[in-house]
Amino acid sequence: MEDLESGNLRYTTVGKFLLDLKEEFGRRNDKTMKVAELKKVKQGSKIIEEFVQEFRRAARGSGYEERLLIEEFKEMIKRKLMEAEQFPRSI
Repeated sequence: MEDLESGNLRYTTVGKFLLDLKEEFGRRNDKTMKVAELKKVKQGSKIIEEFVQEFRRAARGSGYEERLLIEEFKEMIKRKLMEAEQFPRSI
């Protein structure tokens, strides 16, 4: 913080700064972070294949076993359906 405040920036990219910040203050439990990331995954305008790929990527390292992972995926779909103005006519 002293270097940043004094203007002696030694970071050429934000990524390097964030990496040092994580190393300095430690990471939260990786599984906890992966679960939080998993819960943030949204389909948005992505096609279902893209959404599934993103969900799988976020699930890696979460510690969720297959059954729990399936339940989380189903919960995401339920939330999306509940938010929809019109229900889909087919799957």
